[in-house]
Parts: sequence; C-alpha cells; structure tokens
Amino acid sequence: MITKIIDEELIQAAKERILDAENVVITTHVSPDGDAIGSSLAICHFLRQLGKGAVVIVPNEMPGFLKWLPAADEILVYKEQTKISKELIANADLIMALDFNTLSRIDAMGIDVADAKAQKVMIDHHTNPGNFADVIISYPNISSTSEMIFRLICRMGYAPEIEKKIATCVYTGMMTDTGAFTYNSNSPEIYSIISELLKKEIDKDYIYRRINSNFSVSRLKLEGYALSEKMVVDEKMGVSVMSLTNEELTRFNYQKGDSEGFVNIPLSIKGVVLSAFFKEEDGKIKISLRSRGDVRANDIAAELFDGGGHVNAAGASTTDMTLDEAIKKFNNALPKYKAMIDQELSKEEYK
Repeated sequence: MITKIIDEELIQAAKERILDAENVVITTHVSPDGDAIGSSLAICHFLRQLGKGAVVIVPNEMPGFLKWLPAADEILVYKEQTKISKELIANADLIMALDFNTLSRIDAMGIDVADAKAQKVMIDHHTNPGNFADVIISYPNISSTSEMIFRLICRMGYAPEIEKKIATCVYTGMMTDTGAFTYNSNSPEIYSIISELLKKEIDKDYIYRRINSNFSVSRLKLEGYALSEKMVVDEKMGVSVMSLTNEELTRFNYQKGDSEGFVNIPLSIKGVVLSAFFKEEDGKIKISLRSRGDVRANDIAAELFDGGGHVNAAGASTTDMTLDEAIKKFNNALPKYKAMIDQELSKEEYK
C-alpha cells in the first residue's frame, strides 16, 4: 500500500494550476542529475498527454548517460539556447520547479523565473525550501523528486495514464538518487512504487545498464587516475578526500557527467564514513559529499560551503576560493565533526 504522504491541499492546489495551464515550462537545477532529468521528463510526458504544451529547460548541459531517456533530445539548455528559453519562460502559464529549493540553484535562469508572471509550483525533497513558488510541495523524507512526481500523478487521479515512458523516467530518477537503492531507500513504499512501475513494462535492468554500464574508455581511465593518484584516505579519521583539476579533466577528455559517482567509491573502503570530492568545472569549485549512517553530509556542506542536500548525499559550489583552498577548508574543519564521525565508527558494522 502506498500511503498519502503529500498533503491533499497541496495536491489539489498543484492539480488546479496544471489543469488551468496551457503552456508549461519545467525546470531543474544546474548540473542536472538522474533525478532532476527523470522527474522533469516524467511530468513533461504527463502534461503532454493532458494536451498541454510542455517543455523542459535546464540551466546547463546534462550528462550524456541520461540522453537516451524518452524526449531527452527535446530538452533546451538555457546556457546555449538563451533567447528561446527566455521567451518560453516569459510566456508560460505555469512553471514547475523540480528538484531544487531556491532560485540560486538554477543560476542565471533564476532571474527569468523570478520575473515570470506564470504561476509556479515547486516539487522538491531538499531541506529549507525557498518561498518563490505559489505552491510548495517539499518533503525531504521522500527519497527522490521522481518518487514525488509519481505520487502527485497518482493522487491527482491519473494513475492509469502513467505510460511506460513516464514510468521509465520515474524509475531512472528513483534509482539514481538512491545509488541504485543503496542509501535513503529503506522505506517499504519505495518498493511498492517500483512494483507499480514494473507493471508499466519498464525494463529496470536495461535502465541500470544505460546509466551505469555505458562509459567511455577515457572515463574509466579518469576514474582509475582519480583513485590511484588523487584519493587521500585518513583511515584513523574515517574520511576520504579526492580532487580533480581542470587540467586533469582535460587530459582525460572529460565530458559532462564523467565524474558522476566518483565520490561514492571511497565509501566501499572499510571504516570510511565520509567521502569528499572536489572538482574544477565551469569556472567553479564543485564539492560533493557522501556519508554513511548518522554522519550528516548536508550539515557539513551547508556550514562550510553554503551548500545542502540530503543527510548522506550533499554538495555545493563556490567561486570564492581555489580548489586547494576549498580542500584546506574542509580538512581544517574535520576536527569539528570528529565526534559525529567517531559515533558512527563505533557501530558494530565497522569493527
């Protein structure tokens, strides 16, 4: 049984705006991941089934391993297609903001969204939602925004209209935002939803292969280099730090998304409960944090780099410091989190 987690008043408020709209813009956060693209395409397909004009606009390029998803080739990239993106945002009846909590998470596009006269509906599962939307559906206890989209469509009364392409996008988002159901995925209802998606004839094994077994030789060499040459593990502390410079990325013919998942790998080392990955990209320093158990990666990201995310999966980006300065700031702050890390390491599973 799938319970009614989302408040009925919010469901009806979103439904009213969706049914009233003719032209809908769907947007998601910068450097969109599987959940961002999966949830956006899922609701896009649904809206088109309702006869709405719907388009997905992302701030910058998405990873290549997501471009096989149905209608992914129709996604507009604001950074590259700015003029048409601005026009669509300005003329929209409804803007659906998915998988982000503040307009700063969509970079320059945030100004256009803020100025747009359209009604705005936010659907997100990150903490501390902003107040830029008319309807705010924010549930950090739900594992992915894609799961929230599935729940929304069903609660609106359209469960029978969920076709295979919608189900495929939803499953992709759920799978990628839980590390193939290895974290933030203990809720039995997640698997009830997967059961319903399988009834739509999705091929979950195929989806997994397209996401996780579709790498280039250069990407695998980059991963090997990062692990052998750039990973520093403090076994006593239970922390791993990895970094890549622009020069190193270029050396390995880096493509958008090639470093996806690198930050998770050190957590496979016995006794490592916090993994940090720092990368130079797009004129910024991007920071990814992953953790185990009660080590709160989101709090660390927020306190050190004004970032955020989930308890065990968080991140941030900054232009205020160099790569070395960001790493130094993280390392210098580790004593502050030692008690939290030691508490996790005291558990039986690490002995």
